[in-house]
Amino acid sequence: MNLADRILQSFDQKKSLNPEIWTLDKNKRYRLRKEIRDKLLLSANDFLDFVDIENLDCDTNTKECDIADVTITGSICNYNWSQYSDIDLHILFDFELIDENVDLVKNILNTKKNLWNASHDIQVKGYEVEIYAQDVDEVHHSSGVYSVLFDKWLIPPKRTNVDIDMDKILEKSQGWMEIIDTIQHEAYQKSPTEILDLIEKIKTRLKKFRATGLEKGGEYSYENLTFKFLRRSGYIKKLFDLKNKVLDLSLSLD
Repeated sequence: MNLADRILQSFDQKKSLNPEIWTLDKNKRYRLRKEIRDKLLLSANDFLDFVDIENLDCDTNTKECDIADVTITGSICNYNWSQYSDIDLHILFDFELIDENVDLVKNILNTKKNLWNASHDIQVKGYEVEIYAQDVDEVHHSSGVYSVLFDKWLIPPKRTNVDIDMDKILEKSQGWMEIIDTIQHEAYQKSPTEILDLIEKIKTRLKKFRATGLEKGGEYSYENLTFKFLRRSGYIKKLFDLKNKVLDLSLSLD
Protein backbone atom coordinates (compact mmCIF):
# COMPACT_ATOMS: atom_id res chain seq x y z
CA MET A 1 0.00 0.00 0.00
CA ASN A 2 1.45 3.38 -1.00
CA LEU A 3 1.43 6.53 1.13
CA ALA A 4 -1.63 8.05 -0.54
CA ASP A 5 -3.66 4.87 0.04
CA ARG A 6 -2.54 4.69 3.68
CA ILE A 7 -3.58 8.29 4.27
CA LEU A 8 -6.97 7.79 2.59
CA GLN A 9 -7.52 4.62 4.63
CA SER A 10 -6.80 6.57 7.83
CA PHE A 11 -10.02 8.56 7.27
CA ASP A 12 -12.18 5.47 7.85
CA GLN A 13 -14.23 5.45 11.06
CA LYS A 14 -13.27 2.97 13.78
CA LYS A 15 -15.71 0.97 15.88
CA SER A 16 -14.51 2.61 19.12
CA LEU A 17 -12.47 5.52 20.38
CA ASN A 18 -8.73 4.95 20.79
CA PRO A 19 -8.43 2.46 23.70
CA GLU A 20 -4.98 3.78 24.64
CA ILE A 21 -6.49 7.21 25.34
CA TRP A 22 -10.04 6.42 26.47
CA THR A 23 -11.69 3.98 28.84
CA LEU A 24 -15.34 3.11 29.45
CA ASP A 25 -16.86 4.01 32.82
CA LYS A 26 -19.51 1.97 34.63
CA ASN A 27 -22.19 3.64 32.50
CA LYS A 28 -20.39 2.60 29.29
CA ARG A 29 -19.42 6.19 28.54
CA TYR A 30 -15.97 7.11 27.35
CA ARG A 31 -13.71 8.93 29.82
CA LEU A 32 -10.16 10.13 29.41
CA ARG A 33 -7.75 7.71 31.08
CA LYS A 34 -6.45 9.15 34.37
CA GLU A 35 -2.78 8.77 33.47
CA ILE A 36 -3.41 10.57 30.15
CA ARG A 37 -5.32 13.40 31.86
CA ASP A 38 -2.59 13.83 34.48
CA LYS A 39 0.11 14.17 31.83
CA LEU A 40 -1.90 16.63 29.75
CA LEU A 41 -2.56 18.83 32.78
CA LEU A 42 1.18 18.85 33.50
CA SER A 43 1.78 20.09 29.96
CA ALA A 44 -0.90 22.76 30.38
CA ASN A 45 0.64 23.92 33.68
CA ASP A 46 4.09 24.08 32.09
CA PHE A 47 2.77 26.21 29.24
CA LEU A 48 1.05 28.57 31.68
CA ASP A 49 4.31 28.94 33.62
CA PHE A 50 6.06 29.64 30.31
CA VAL A 51 3.48 32.27 29.32
CA ASP A 52 4.17 34.16 32.57
CA ILE A 53 1.48 36.83 32.17
CA GLU A 54 1.09 39.07 35.21
CA ASN A 55 -2.72 39.02 35.19
CA LEU A 56 -2.89 35.27 34.77
CA ASP A 57 -2.72 32.70 37.54
CA CYS A 58 -3.68 29.06 37.37
CA ASP A 59 -3.28 25.73 39.10
CA THR A 60 -4.99 23.05 37.02
CA ASN A 61 -4.74 20.61 39.93
CA THR A 62 -7.08 22.70 42.10
CA LYS A 63 -8.93 24.22 39.11
CA GLU A 64 -8.28 27.68 40.64
CA CYS A 65 -7.67 29.31 37.30
CA ASP A 66 -7.97 32.54 35.42
CA ILE A 67 -8.33 30.36 32.34
CA ALA A 68 -11.71 29.09 31.22
CA ASP A 69 -10.78 25.51 30.38
CA VAL A 70 -8.22 23.04 29.06
CA THR A 71 -9.65 20.89 26.27
CA ILE A 72 -8.62 18.34 23.68
CA THR A 73 -10.20 18.06 20.27
CA GLY A 74 -9.64 16.67 16.80
CA SER A 75 -9.50 13.09 15.53
CA ILE A 76 -8.08 11.78 18.83
CA CYS A 77 -11.51 12.62 20.32
CA ASN A 78 -13.39 10.95 17.53
CA TYR A 79 -13.95 7.69 15.71
CA ASN A 80 -11.65 8.69 12.84
CA TRP A 81 -8.48 8.49 14.97
CA SER A 82 -5.45 6.96 13.29
CA GLN A 83 -1.67 6.69 13.41
CA TYR A 84 -1.60 10.24 12.04
CA SER A 85 -3.59 11.72 14.93
CA ASP A 86 -2.05 14.11 17.41
CA ILE A 87 -3.34 15.54 20.68
CA ASP A 88 -4.50 19.13 20.23
CA LEU A 89 -4.41 20.61 23.73
CA HIS A 90 -6.35 23.87 23.82
CA ILE A 91 -5.87 26.36 26.67
CA LEU A 92 -8.93 28.60 26.74
CA PHE A 93 -8.34 32.16 27.90
CA ASP A 94 -10.60 35.16 28.21
CA PHE A 95 -8.33 37.55 26.33
CA GLU A 96 -10.23 40.61 27.62
CA LEU A 97 -9.51 39.65 31.23
CA ILE A 98 -5.79 39.70 30.50
CA ASP A 99 -5.77 43.06 28.73
CA GLU A 100 -8.27 45.26 26.93
CA ASN A 101 -6.02 45.15 23.85
CA VAL A 102 -7.28 41.78 22.64
CA ASP A 103 -5.17 41.77 19.47
CA LEU A 104 -2.01 42.29 21.54
CA VAL A 105 -2.95 39.42 23.87
CA LYS A 106 -3.68 37.18 20.89
CA ASN A 107 -0.31 37.94 19.29
CA ILE A 108 1.61 37.39 22.54
CA LEU A 109 -0.10 34.09 23.31
CA ASN A 110 0.30 32.90 19.71
CA THR A 111 4.02 33.70 19.83
CA LYS A 112 4.37 31.96 23.19
CA LYS A 113 2.48 28.95 21.83
CA ASN A 114 4.78 28.68 18.82
CA LEU A 115 7.89 28.97 20.98
CA TRP A 116 6.65 26.38 23.48
CA ASN A 117 5.70 23.88 20.77
CA ALA A 118 9.03 24.37 18.99
CA SER A 119 10.92 23.77 22.26
CA HIS A 120 9.12 20.54 23.23
CA ASP A 121 8.61 17.09 21.78
CA ILE A 122 5.98 15.57 24.06
CA GLN A 123 4.52 12.21 23.11
CA VAL A 124 1.60 10.63 24.94
CA LYS A 125 1.12 7.00 23.90
CA GLY A 126 2.96 7.83 20.70
CA TYR A 127 0.78 10.84 19.82
CA GLU A 128 2.37 14.28 19.65
CA VAL A 129 0.99 16.90 22.04
CA GLU A 130 0.55 20.35 20.54
CA ILE A 131 -0.60 23.37 22.55
CA TYR A 132 -3.09 25.95 21.26
CA ALA A 133 -3.99 29.25 22.95
CA GLN A 134 -7.66 29.94 22.29
CA ASP A 135 -9.98 32.78 23.22
CA VAL A 136 -13.22 31.68 24.90
CA ASP A 137 -15.20 33.55 22.22
CA GLU A 138 -13.40 31.88 19.32
CA VAL A 139 -15.59 29.59 17.25
CA HIS A 140 -14.09 26.10 17.00
CA HIS A 141 -15.67 23.50 14.72
CA SER A 142 -15.27 19.96 15.98
CA SER A 143 -17.52 16.95 16.51
CA GLY A 144 -15.62 15.85 19.62
CA VAL A 145 -14.40 18.13 22.44
CA TYR A 146 -13.36 16.94 25.91
CA SER A 147 -12.62 19.12 28.94
CA VAL A 148 -9.37 17.87 30.45
CA LEU A 149 -9.67 20.39 33.28
CA PHE A 150 -13.19 19.35 34.33
CA ASP A 151 -12.92 15.75 33.09
CA LYS A 152 -16.09 15.66 31.00
CA TRP A 153 -17.32 15.78 27.43
CA LEU A 154 -18.32 19.19 26.08
CA ILE A 155 -19.23 17.75 22.68
CA PRO A 156 -19.44 13.93 22.68
CA PRO A 157 -18.38 12.26 19.42
CA LYS A 158 -20.91 10.37 17.34
CA ARG A 159 -20.39 7.62 14.79
CA THR A 160 -22.05 8.81 11.61
CA ASN A 161 -22.78 7.18 8.31
CA VAL A 162 -20.64 9.19 5.94
CA ASP A 163 -19.84 8.43 2.33
CA ILE A 164 -16.32 9.75 1.80
CA ASP A 165 -15.44 10.42 -1.82
CA MET A 166 -11.80 9.30 -1.72
CA ASP A 167 -11.28 10.07 -5.42
CA LYS A 168 -12.40 13.65 -4.91
CA ILE A 169 -10.11 14.09 -1.89
CA LEU A 170 -7.15 12.68 -3.82
CA GLU A 171 -7.89 14.82 -6.88
CA LYS A 172 -8.23 18.03 -4.84
CA SER A 173 -5.13 17.20 -2.79
CA GLN A 174 -3.07 16.64 -5.92
CA GLY A 175 -4.16 20.06 -7.17
CA TRP A 176 -2.90 21.75 -4.00
CA MET A 177 0.30 19.65 -4.08
CA GLU A 178 1.03 20.79 -7.64
CA ILE A 179 0.61 24.42 -6.59
CA ILE A 180 3.02 23.98 -3.66
CA ASP A 181 5.53 22.09 -5.84
CA THR A 182 5.37 24.88 -8.44
CA ILE A 183 6.05 27.55 -5.82
CA GLN A 184 8.99 25.51 -4.52
CA HIS A 185 10.37 25.15 -8.06
CA GLU A 186 10.10 28.91 -8.66
CA ALA A 187 11.46 29.85 -5.23
CA TYR A 188 14.93 30.75 -6.51
CA GLN A 189 13.81 32.07 -9.90
CA LYS A 190 11.73 34.92 -8.54
CA SER A 191 12.41 37.53 -5.90
CA PRO A 192 11.95 36.50 -2.24
CA THR A 193 9.23 39.13 -1.91
CA GLU A 194 7.22 37.57 -4.76
CA ILE A 195 7.57 34.06 -3.36
CA LEU A 196 6.67 35.10 0.18
CA ASP A 197 3.61 36.88 -1.17
CA LEU A 198 2.60 33.73 -3.08
CA ILE A 199 3.05 31.56 0.01
CA GLU A 200 0.91 33.86 2.15
CA LYS A 201 -1.83 33.82 -0.48
CA ILE A 202 -1.79 30.00 -0.60
CA LYS A 203 -1.86 29.79 3.22
CA THR A 204 -4.85 32.16 3.32
CA ARG A 205 -6.67 30.19 0.62
CA LEU A 206 -6.00 26.89 2.39
CA LYS A 207 -7.21 28.25 5.73
CA LYS A 208 -10.41 29.61 4.16
CA PHE A 209 -10.89 26.37 2.17
CA ARG A 210 -10.72 24.24 5.31
CA ALA A 211 -12.80 26.61 7.46
CA THR A 212 -15.58 26.67 4.86
CA GLY A 213 -15.66 22.87 4.82
CA LEU A 214 -15.74 22.57 8.61
CA GLU A 215 -18.56 25.09 8.82
CA LYS A 216 -20.65 23.39 6.13
CA GLY A 217 -19.83 19.70 6.51
CA GLY A 218 -17.85 19.28 9.73
CA GLU A 219 -14.99 16.84 10.32
CA TYR A 220 -15.83 14.70 7.30
CA SER A 221 -16.16 17.50 4.75
CA TYR A 222 -13.95 16.88 1.73
CA GLU A 223 -12.25 20.23 2.36
CA ASN A 224 -11.16 19.23 5.87
CA LEU A 225 -10.08 15.77 4.73
CA THR A 226 -8.14 17.33 1.85
CA PHE A 227 -6.31 19.55 4.33
CA LYS A 228 -5.56 16.51 6.51
CA PHE A 229 -4.25 14.65 3.45
CA LEU A 230 -1.88 17.56 2.70
CA ARG A 231 -0.69 17.65 6.32
CA ARG A 232 -0.22 13.89 6.59
CA SER A 233 1.66 13.76 3.28
CA GLY A 234 4.06 16.48 4.46
CA TYR A 235 2.90 19.24 2.13
CA ILE A 236 1.78 21.69 4.80
CA LYS A 237 5.21 21.36 6.42
CA LYS A 238 6.84 21.75 3.00
CA LEU A 239 5.01 25.07 2.53
CA PHE A 240 6.03 26.40 5.96
CA ASP A 241 9.63 25.20 5.54
CA LEU A 242 9.82 26.93 2.17
CA LYS A 243 8.56 30.16 3.71
CA ASN A 244 11.28 30.05 6.36
CA LYS A 245 14.03 29.30 3.81
CA VAL A 246 12.96 32.13 1.51
CA LEU A 247 12.60 34.51 4.44
CA ASP A 248 16.10 33.61 5.66
CA LEU A 249 17.42 34.22 2.15
CA SER A 250 15.76 37.63 1.97
CA LEU A 251 17.33 38.64 5.30
CA SER A 252 20.82 37.40 4.39
CA LEU A 253 23.66 39.24 2.67
CA ASP A 254 26.64 37.71 0.86
